[in-house]
Amino acid sequence: MLAVTVLTGAVMTAGALFPSVASAARPDTVQSSLNALVADDRMPAALASVADGEGRIRNYTAGVGDLGTGAKVPKDGQVRAGSNTKAFTAVVVLQLVAEKKIALDAPVDTYLPGLLRGEGIDGRHITIRQLLQHTSGLPEYVDTRAILKDRQRYYEPRELLDSALAQNAHFSPGAKWEYSNTNYLVAGLIIQKVTGRPIGEEINQRVIDRIGLRHTYFPTPGDMTIHEPHPKGYHRDTADSPWREFTELDPSWGWAAGAVISTNSDLNRFYTALLDGRLLPPAQLAQMRTTVPAYVAGPGVRYGLGLTSRPLPCGGVYWGHGGTIPGYDTLGGATEDGRAVNIALTAIPTDAAAQHAQTAVETTLCR
Repeated sequence: MLAVTVLTGAVMTAGALFPSVASAARPDTVQSSLNALVADDRMPAALASVADGEGRIRNYTAGVGDLGTGAKVPKDGQVRAGSNTKAFTAVVVLQLVAEKKIALDAPVDTYLPGLLRGEGIDGRHITIRQLLQHTSGLPEYVDTRAILKDRQRYYEPRELLDSALAQNAHFSPGAKWEYSNTNYLVAGLIIQKVTGRPIGEEINQRVIDRIGLRHTYFPTPGDMTIHEPHPKGYHRDTADSPWREFTELDPSWGWAAGAVISTNSDLNRFYTALLDGRLLPPAQLAQMRTTVPAYVAGPGVRYGLGLTSRPLPCGGVYWGHGGTIPGYDTLGGATEDGRAVNIALTAIPTDAAAQHAQTAVETTLCR
């Protein structure tokens, strides 16, 4: 059994360090939570970044960054951010709405005529809003078994879409909420059609560069690596099977729904900047935050346009998304007063471990 190495990250602030007397007075609950995720939930590593709303940031690590060598976990290391990508994609769509290049309630056929056709599927009756809100009824394209079998394969977006269109629609557009990556695959295709540029370039220019996310990027086609210091990601098929290293993979299957690579602190900056109105005009931010019930994702969870709201046990809500991809899992978000927490795990957690991480996020935001 591997030994657990715990590393406490240094504090970086806009002006001064966190008072050392505070950490001496009581155990740090964030660090304790990460330690438990490694020791009790058997995660290879756990990382967290916490922002207190006044510019002060603290980073944490637990576990090991490489199970083979026992190397330390890089402080605020890069990870695959998975479905947090959907929030980036939704921001680009809503910026194009503000520029009057896309209409939220226009049908998909306005921009991609004839693309969505299948059993119960008709792009003339599915709106852009329904794509971003997961109320379109489009079936899921992701085949997890195929991804785990051949993680180096490159997929064209149209190839992925065809696998979804070969299935029946799950329900009539607008009838209910159901999470489907296919919605954001189509949203990415619309962005490319409207702008004439690759989705990655639009996300990099309109979101990442605009707010200075220095450790976040949308991978270029064929790039299977993680560029900066990072903990290795792992996967295992059952709770008792050995870990398989799963750091490098072709993220084309995630594309506009899940390809972004980032850090915990950059994800905190992204959601904070979004809520502060630095990425969208007020009208479009209000649309993004107009939610429908998504209780299958958790008690009290609501889904807007690429953005979730979750209730806090101390009152109020926090906004974010989270993401799961073989090798990594991220969760967290930000409150309207600028507090933010993001936790990354270097494997897909069990349900119990995921709940422990969720509790850690909520406890931290309520401190």
